Amino acid sequence: MKISTLGYSIKQGLKNIRRNLLFSLASVGTIIACLFLFGVFYSIVLNMRTEILAIESSLTISVFFEEGTSENQIQNIGNEIQKISNVDTMQYISADAAWNLYIDDVYKGDKEYVDSVFGDDNPLSNSSSYEITLNDIGKQAETVETIKAISGVRQVNSSDGTAKSLSAISRLVSYASLGVIGVLLLVSLFLISNTITIGISVRKEEIAIMKLIGAKDFFVRAPFLVEGVMIGLVGAVVPSAIIYLLYNTMTNYLVEHFSIVANMVEFVPVQEVFHGMLPISLLIGVGVGFFGSLLTTHKHLRV
Repeated sequence: MKISTLGYSIKQGLKNIRRNLLFSLASVGTIIACLFLFGVFYSIVLNMRTEILAIESSLTISVFFEEGTSENQIQNIGNEIQKISNVDTMQYISADAAWNLYIDDVYKGDKEYVDSVFGDDNPLSNSSSYEITLNDIGKQAETVETIKAISGVRQVNSSDGTAKSLSAISRLVSYASLGVIGVLLLVSLFLISNTITIGISVRKEEIAIMKLIGAKDFFVRAPFLVEGVMIGLVGAVVPSAIIYLLYNTMTNYLVEHFSIVANMVEFVPVQEVFHGMLPISLLIGVGVGFFGSLLTTHKHLRV
């Protein structure tokens, strides 16, 4: 595209917006509402996903061995477990370490009392294990079955109910967010289409003359495409700025004034939220504006 053509397209696109200011504002407002809700959902979903991942990372599978299993056999079992693709981390807990953890948990580390009751005996002498975390908690059941099939494994303890609940919550939140955003995007496309249609009606005679003197298809379409992109760009920037200010203010307020919230939830930093959200918002806004204009010009100009 020549610089002169680009300049003309931008100038005419801005004129179209001014001519149809009411409908342009309606389109911008709809995109702002859509992307504002997108930003809210994105922030909530990202924080929920972070919390779910934190809970998932704390869920472990405990693998216990047959009585009398030697250290070499335990090592071989560990090697087999590490070959499973869904296994993320694996830590060996010896019988002595398991007993010390039990003392800390149940007897609050009171070793004098424990020694007076149990002496040098270790009631958990056959409780050495591997503590395993998974990459995908949704595949926990099949991973457990694979581990159970390894020779020398006596028992595998896992939290199947918790894993299923976390996976279900994660899917529900994702589907609900996609559904809401999808509906709002369709509404945005509809309003932008109406705005461009009115712009075409206003300039119908001018466009006909342009075509008669040999104007190319792209030259006629370009101002309307610029109009749609401008509407989409403004509609993306405004809600992004609002979300940035609101998110930063609200998370700081909750952390400072509600200690129970600060202890229960670790909010994702605002920079991390916008590192992913801003490009997506701009892509959606500009994309909706561009394709809304493209479809409308194709339908109404017949160039």
